Amino acid sequence: MRSGAREWMAGAILLLGASAVAPAQEQTRPIIPQILTSAQGEVRVAPDRATIMIGVQTRAATAEDAAAQNSRKQRAVIDAIKARGVPPEQIGTSSFNVIPETRYDSQGQAPRITSYLVTNTVTVELKRIELVGPVLDAALANGANQINSLSFGIATADSARRAALSVAVAKAKADADVMARAAGGSLGPLIELAAGEVYRPPPRPMVAMSRSLESPGEGVPVEPGQEVVRASVSTRWQFIPGPPR
Repeated sequence: MRSGAREWMAGAILLLGASAVAPAQEQTRPIIPQILTSAQGEVRVAPDRATIMIGVQTRAATAEDAAAQNSRKQRAVIDAIKARGVPPEQIGTSSFNVIPETRYDSQGQAPRITSYLVTNTVTVELKRIELVGPVLDAALANGANQINSLSFGIATADSARRAALSVAVAKAKADADVMARAAGGSLGPLIELAAGEVYRPPPRPMVAMSRSLESPGEGVPVEPGQEVVRASVSTRWQFIPGPPR
């Protein structure tokens, strides 16, 4: 047999031997027992921001008259809000709609426009939570007849999120420690840690409001309550069998 053929045969035998040993080595590799836990952390924070959507709706026989009435009332509303200490840059128009209202007198006839409905809505961003009640009161007193929504927020949202994550990690570790001891061992080092979604409640809707004729002069009561921020984590720990250390 030539020298090249002998070398090829020796290499093939060596590769076959290595492939036969590899599965045996993998089978004897020890399996590290692990504990998986997940938890959710929650923090409550008093809101210090608010967003209000304030609308003025008017109706008239012509679109021009309805728009003129609406502009006059909405200007009075905006001026009253500014007079409560809200800067102009925190007030912005969010929508303006003109809708013809029609009526069908009888079948087969074309609809007839009876009036026009104009709605102008402004969004007010308040950085002082104590202004919510006065702003609502001023808007309703000066012509606003729609409060489409009121939502609260917090300026320190990132700090609240990190605090909720810290609580979640502590809970996940405590659960893992209990599981390890219950299984007759102890909790080893952390192998993997992942953050889940952060939950913040959606804006709280408000129905359209109007000043009550039975109680003129009374301010709008507003209770901001607390904002709840939740965060979740998933963890993976090493489990050490045997008596707890």
